[in-house]
Amino acid sequence: MEKTVLLILVNDRKESAVTVQKILTDWGCTIKTRLGIHDGTLDNCSNSGLIILEIVGDKKKNEEITRKLNLVKNVKAQLVHLSV
Repeated sequence: MEKTVLLILVNDRKESAVTVQKILTDWGCTIKTRLGIHDGTLDNCSNSGLIILEIVGDKKKNEEITRKLNLVKNVKAQLVHLSV
């Protein structure tokens, strides 16, 4: 069994979120599972966050979405391949 996970660290959500969301929407068919995490309460919402994606499909396409995300200011994306 093999899984491909894409980790996305967003340092300035207010500035980068719209661009990141557009990229994820454009590549939505490759996203099997999505989890977004950020520290926040109603009074104090963090401006950074972590998105964890389980992605499927062609390796070159997975590398391309990673490359596009890394072009966004204050965003770091990294592919992780796991197998047992």
